[in-house]
Amino acid sequence: MNALTARTARLSIEVVHDLVCPWCYLGLRRLLRTLRGRPDISFDLVWRPFLLNPDMPRAGMARADYVVRKFGGEERARRLYGSIAEIGRAEGVMFRFERIRRTPSSVDAHRMVRWAHEAGRGTEMVEALFLSHFTDGRDIGDTQVLMAVAASCGMDPSAAQAFLFTDQQTEAVHAENLRAHRLGINGVPCFVVGGRHAIAGAQEPEVIERLLDVAVVDCDET
Repeated sequence: MNALTARTARLSIEVVHDLVCPWCYLGLRRLLRTLRGRPDISFDLVWRPFLLNPDMPRAGMARADYVVRKFGGEERARRLYGSIAEIGRAEGVMFRFERIRRTPSSVDAHRMVRWAHEAGRGTEMVEALFLSHFTDGRDIGDTQVLMAVAASCGMDPSAAQAFLFTDQQTEAVHAENLRAHRLGINGVPCFVVGGRHAIAGAQEPEVIERLLDVAVVDCDET
């Protein structure tokens, strides 16, 4: 197909993620890097919440307690986080796990993403939340932190606070989490392209690109 007849494919890409998942941060970076290299694809990112810790208290818990519950101890967690940090450096992601003092519930952070998405800033909000948690070590379950993140995305922090003081989108977050499990999604990140093609994990860009190619072909045939 020559330049005169080429057209841009438009794809919907659902990103099933949790904002306290380091692999989701890596997966998002790899997805966006791949998409930047594909000017032939126009895309809409749809943010789908997933709760890795559905029983987490809304106030969160001390990081030390979480590490013991999740990994059985600090040493195992340190080895795992060290490996993730090394992979992250290659993607330009600076994981600072040692700065995290509290593991939050991610429900309010997911609510913020949905709120920001309505204003066309969902992707900015997701990236800012990942940065705040994994690089700055901030508690993204805390209202003041979420207000500051909203401000960093050019949004009104007072409006963010007013939204967080309601229950709006809380039920939707839990419903989306249940939907993901019913679809057989048990781990994140998971990318669903064009409503038909899915891939799980923080895959290498080459793998993501092959998935996009398959989806583009389907788009051309419909």
